[in-house]
Amino acid sequence: MHELSLCESVLQILEQQAEAQQYRKVKTVWLEIGALAGVEIEALRFSFDIVVQGSLADQACLEIIEVPGQAWCLPCGRNVAVQQLYDQCPHCGSHQLQVNGGDQMRIKELEVE
Repeated sequence: MHELSLCESVLQILEQQAEAQQYRKVKTVWLEIGALAGVEIEALRFSFDIVVQGSLADQACLEIIEVPGQAWCLPCGRNVAVQQLYDQCPHCGSHQLQVNGGDQMRIKELEVE
């Protein structure tokens, strides 16, 4: 379950930023997660609650912003929405797609005290 290590990395970033920006408590974390990021959202929620116990983010609310997958179709030259890796182009049916969005996870916003 790599979601646990993702949550540990998020907590590490929160702690580093708390020191740099002088906040002491995290109330809400907004994470942007792309459809192609390979993250199981429910496992991430479960892991987040475990990882943040006793930290500055203890009892913090985790908000997930889902970002659709995007890819460039080489044959038809269009940017298209994709649901998963190796989807075909919805316009021409080609599998020659180059992912150009929705494959990342990032901290979008924080609510802190």
